[in-house]
Amino acid sequence: MDLPSAGPLTARTGTAATWWSCCAAGMSMPWRTLQPRRRDTELLDTLTDAGLPPARARVRLTALIHGVRPAPAYGVIEGALRPPSVAIAMTSFLVEHPQARFVVDPAMCADVHARVLPQLRRPYRDLVAPRKSLVGLADSLAMSAVPVDALDFAIATHIHWDHVAGLLDLPASLALRVTTAELEWATNPETTPMGVAESLGSRPTPSFDLDGPPVLTFSRSHDLFGDGSVLAVDLSGHTPGSIGLVLAVADGGTVLLAGDAVWRREQIPLLREKPPLPGLLVDHDRSAAFAAIHRLHCLPADVEVIPTHDHTAAKRWAHR
Repeated sequence: MDLPSAGPLTARTGTAATWWSCCAAGMSMPWRTLQPRRRDTELLDTLTDAGLPPARARVRLTALIHGVRPAPAYGVIEGALRPPSVAIAMTSFLVEHPQARFVVDPAMCADVHARVLPQLRRPYRDLVAPRKSLVGLADSLAMSAVPVDALDFAIATHIHWDHVAGLLDLPASLALRVTTAELEWATNPETTPMGVAESLGSRPTPSFDLDGPPVLTFSRSHDLFGDGSVLAVDLSGHTPGSIGLVLAVADGGTVLLAGDAVWRREQIPLLREKPPLPGLLVDHDRSAAFAAIHRLHCLPADVEVIPTHDHTAAKRWAHR
């Protein structure tokens, strides 16, 4: 079983508590590697496919991969011993809709190691820091021939530092759209996660609720443009207001940008959650996060899931 933990890290978590959380999570690793959490068969029996509304428009998707580093598989997928390592990417996504051009999960600014990483406490910082050879969001957009002032807004699947640091490369007037639950959690001084304060700054943050009907295996949704092309769906658990974005893409397919509901696609068929280190440090509600993986597991086979940090999944969509 998992050992006690001080819980998910916040901006107010002190140095001693950070070390205790990391040590407690690390002590859980051997057990959870040998005995991964069992799937919830009762939940699986209740999940049905509600389908998708007709898409009256389609979008162009481009993955902007800022940097890649190897990570041990057992540190990304609970219970995974093979392959020895997997590629973890820092990724933003450019979405071009007939009515708007926007970035999903503006991940990395050019000077993230100087501006954002110092806000994270050790040893957590050392666990998650990207390599220094990375491309910031503004340069990534330029490589796709899109200037930063051509964006209409940004949207975050959730507010963790590595999903909003790229805002520092964007105009301060550019709005960040998030769910109401996520915004309330991330701006509450008691629960604000580490490393997001400067990225959010005084930027406009219009929020929305998942006020639409069930789609696919998800109980709630929100149609961003009212045409079925971009649907926000409930993937809460990793954070209180985590979402996925279901996109009707230009080639006729369906893509789900899954944020950090999983870190690699291999977790979905295996039904494996994040390992205790660092999962216990970053998941707001481990049981809800595990339930979200079950919903991904039951998706129709023709829905392509792209976790934000899965380099293998994202690179097919890079510079299209």
